[in-house]
Amino acid sequence: MNKPANASLFWPRTRRVFREAFSEFMGTFILIMFGDGVVAQVLLSDGEKGNYQSISWGWGLGVMLGVYTAGYSGAHLNPAVTLSNCVFRRFPWKKFPIYALSQVLGAMTAAAVVYANYKSAIEFYEGGKGILTVPGYSDTATAGIFCTYPAAFLTKTGQFFSEFIASGLLMFLIYALKDDANLGAGNLVPLGLFFVIFGIGACFGWETGYAINLARDFGPRLVSYMIGYGPNVWRAGDYYFWVPMVAPFCGAFIGGLLYDVLLFTGESPINSPYFGLYKLSPGLRREWDGVSWSDERGKNDDSPV
Repeated sequence: MNKPANASLFWPRTRRVFREAFSEFMGTFILIMFGDGVVAQVLLSDGEKGNYQSISWGWGLGVMLGVYTAGYSGAHLNPAVTLSNCVFRRFPWKKFPIYALSQVLGAMTAAAVVYANYKSAIEFYEGGKGILTVPGYSDTATAGIFCTYPAAFLTKTGQFFSEFIASGLLMFLIYALKDDANLGAGNLVPLGLFFVIFGIGACFGWETGYAINLARDFGPRLVSYMIGYGPNVWRAGDYYFWVPMVAPFCGAFIGGLLYDVLLFTGESPINSPYFGLYKLSPGLRREWDGVSWSDERGKNDDSPV
């Protein structure tokens, strides 16, 4: 069997090893470039070059194009999505830290590029060179370009619940779009995700900015801290920063769980003996020895996964 002509070259070999990580990095990079970019344009132009609906469009486009970019890796672009796939879709747990790190680094890099692009506009909007302020501390704050800050009236419970609901919807609908045994979206999954993100932003985005993604919020927040916005990026909203780090994991888990419990007929712990926990017990493993998931599925479901 002939090897590709470039098989022995250093970079093709390196790329082959790290291609999944590169895919998640670049997919998340594209997501944040469009998302943070549209927020910057709307805010810094005082709404003359866009409005809230523009922001929903921008984030939807960012997700769609990010998914097209990162198709090789499965285009998770979100640590909460990766974790849910580990739990419900047998995605290898050993890949979780690689995917999550790639997503965060991609988001950080994109945030830095957006800042470099809009640096002069930010200084003009803030009122002078070196002035960088955070929502809740200034009427001309621009830190919201990079990460999310909650509405002032929200309680901590309200903050968490808003992110939880939006993240649950996201994960539920991702599984719906990917489920060919349901209606599914096939090759149109990226377009479907555009409408999902647009809808979440248009209907549930106002209160917290719908981060629904640790990488999307924490990565750019860390960059904003590093470029001079200071410790208020962590203090704002009564130390809101941890909510978009934790709530998306909780919401995505429940969203994935609900889809599998109520609708999914494919391979999932929900459709396995004892919800997959039988693997932890030698006795239960012997009891179910020789009964594969495909055997059980064949008795009840003829549709493909």
